[in-house]
Amino acid sequence: LGGICTAVELKKQLGFENFTIYERDSTIGGTWRDNTYPGCGSDIPGHWYSLSSELNPNWVNLYATQPEIRDYWQHIFEKYNLQSHTQFNSMVTSAIWSNDAQKYTVEVTNTVSGEKALVEANVMFYAIGGFQKPVFSTDVPGGEHFNGPIWHSARYRHDVDLKGKRVGVIGNGCSGAQLVPALSEDPSVQVTNFARTPQWYVPRTNYSYPRWIKWVFAHLPFIMRWYRNLLMFRSDLTFVIFRKNNKRIVALATKLFTKYIASKAPKSDAARLTPSYPPGCKRIIVDPGYLECLKRPNVNLIWDRIERIVENGIKLNTGQVILMDAIIFATGFSVDPEDLHVRGSLGTTMRDFYQSQGGPVAYLGSSVPGFPNLFVLLGPNVISGSTSVIFVQETQIGLALKLIKPVLAGHLKSVEVKQDVSEQYNLWLQDRLKDSVWNSCDSYYHWDNDRLSRNVASFPGPATLLYWLMRKAEKWEDWKVVEAEKGWIRK
Repeated sequence: LGGICTAVELKKQLGFENFTIYERDSTIGGTWRDNTYPGCGSDIPGHWYSLSSELNPNWVNLYATQPEIRDYWQHIFEKYNLQSHTQFNSMVTSAIWSNDAQKYTVEVTNTVSGEKALVEANVMFYAIGGFQKPVFSTDVPGGEHFNGPIWHSARYRHDVDLKGKRVGVIGNGCSGAQLVPALSEDPSVQVTNFARTPQWYVPRTNYSYPRWIKWVFAHLPFIMRWYRNLLMFRSDLTFVIFRKNNKRIVALATKLFTKYIASKAPKSDAARLTPSYPPGCKRIIVDPGYLECLKRPNVNLIWDRIERIVENGIKLNTGQVILMDAIIFATGFSVDPEDLHVRGSLGTTMRDFYQSQGGPVAYLGSSVPGFPNLFVLLGPNVISGSTSVIFVQETQIGLALKLIKPVLAGHLKSVEVKQDVSEQYNLWLQDRLKDSVWNSCDSYYHWDNDRLSRNVASFPGPATLLYWLMRKAEKWEDWKVVEAEKGWIRK
């Protein structure tokens, strides 16, 4: 979606048309194209999970479903005629910056034929998203020996009929919590959910928008924008529970969330379902009915560790074998940045730079020292656990367009953040993170999923703070530039 967001703003803000989107698949949609499992949807309200310049008055419910979100982005793609700017089945496999030419030589590989082509780019946006590579847990070996079908929730097998089948779902995070209640709606499907770590849940107060509200939103868009801002404000308020020094608030949230789990889950499972770590340390699940579905006679929750997958099912560390007809991994995604083999102005790759820093770092999650004219969307430390990634991308794109406008106009050849500016920002960021709940448990927020390692995902503040910092960063003294027009910066 980052590529679409960038393309829309290039057209709207700069009137710029000379760009290409490289899409590795044959269709657009990113995570909402790939994730089609039953029950899939956003845990961020639709009016907040959308472009501020393309509000949609027709969201059906507060929380949008996967097909609805996919259709929204398809509509935008077609509205702005982005088909003519998109090269499908194409993946950028390397990019090398030339200090002499002041541009990138980019290698693009066709994902179908394997053919490679070289193109030149003055500016690059790295917009592949954070949830595009499914992870099969390495703690669960033996999948190759299973007699039945086995797949990941992000590559859902709609061709497999599960009626009357015994289905194992491995994982109880966000995807698992949506998948288990959806699968178990059919009483003939016996669902066994294999859980490892308890999660925090909050009520999903979903509701449908009546026709008259949609009419008001469509004909009085300022009211729709006010409503969107209200959702943003509500989202930002939740950040207070992510700071450990807000002890009373954290304690109150823990009490309320514990009470919610106890009120919805089977009594026999409530204690085991309640985490020992503080709320927010892992992503809080907006409960789509997972806790209540555990009361269904066709749902079984197992906490025993999986030893391995065997021919006819799953063997536990107790020695028991749970018979299975199908197995679905709902074990999330790798958030390790894809290595595009981007080589910057100092001759090092981005991965080399990240390794030297003990994990991914960037200025405002957007610009990396030594990589001119390259902007990373949803880069290191820009998410807060409760905000809209679409809003985050918009703020990043807004900053990037301010910086590249003189490049595209021919006044500058390149722009990159200064090393000391990036270092000072990241020292401030990591210092603020010390007081956060994110350091209380292992999670994908941390490099190597280790709470003792660098937090590479979380932003230590609400979305409005990130927006303010992005606006504040529009100072040329913080950026290293190469001029095409001598003296332009002084002007």
